[in-house]
Amino acid sequence: MFNRPRIIPTLLIDDRDLIKTVQFGKRTYLGDPVNAVKIFNRKRIDELSILDIGATKNHKEPDYEILKDIASEAFMPLSYGGGITNLDQVQELLKIGYEKVVLNSAFVRNPELVTKSAELFGSQSIVASIDAKKTNSDYKCFISDGVEETKWNPVDLAREAERLGAGEIIINSIDNDGMMNGYDINLVKSVADVVSIPVIAIGGAGGIKDLKEVLQDGHAHAAAGGSMFVYYGKLRAVLITAPSEDELTAAGIYNC
Repeated sequence: MFNRPRIIPTLLIDDRDLIKTVQFGKRTYLGDPVNAVKIFNRKRIDELSILDIGATKNHKEPDYEILKDIASEAFMPLSYGGGITNLDQVQELLKIGYEKVVLNSAFVRNPELVTKSAELFGSQSIVASIDAKKTNSDYKCFISDGVEETKWNPVDLAREAERLGAGEIIINSIDNDGMMNGYDINLVKSVADVVSIPVIAIGGAGGIKDLKEVLQDGHAHAAAGGSMFVYYGKLRAVLITAPSEDELTAAGIYNC
């Protein structure tokens, strides 16, 4: 585990609303994403990821207006994914203040976009996102907000992402999304152990112990989450929050 691995809240938006899903299905409305960003500023988080989960499925391009509003408020590095299909969109997102773009459906449908984006803007700006789900005894990868099954398994797709020039990989468990019962450690480890680029784990984080487990046992380079950063308690009251640096140090995640 790194001395200071990144902890990354991930905000889901759809039609400009901040929402949270469970297993890519049931949705809960949480409010205004810009207000959430302002709170995360005060929490001094390492990085923030914004994913528009309706853009690709509804054949929409990134909503630059709301994304500019978010970028103008954010004091931390930002990544964005959703509705990205061409180089002009990648360039525009980087221009308005996003350090990284996240390619999921486009990565599978148009792998050349990963390579060309990495060549033009640097591999550090291009993140390949993999959504995986258990099917019988194996895993399959899905795109378009988890509704379209692909021919890929996560290990082979991760290797392909690295070959194409992506600088990072997000591995997301559809089964664990929103459950707050911990990451799929076997899934994360299977991907992290076959590539040399950083791997960000997401899907299932419910608390600090889950973050530590996926970093330590899953060999992830960074731990991302949704529910644990927007909910509080078993009843899931809406509360935008994040562990403090002291809490992460006390848990042995930050070895300052």
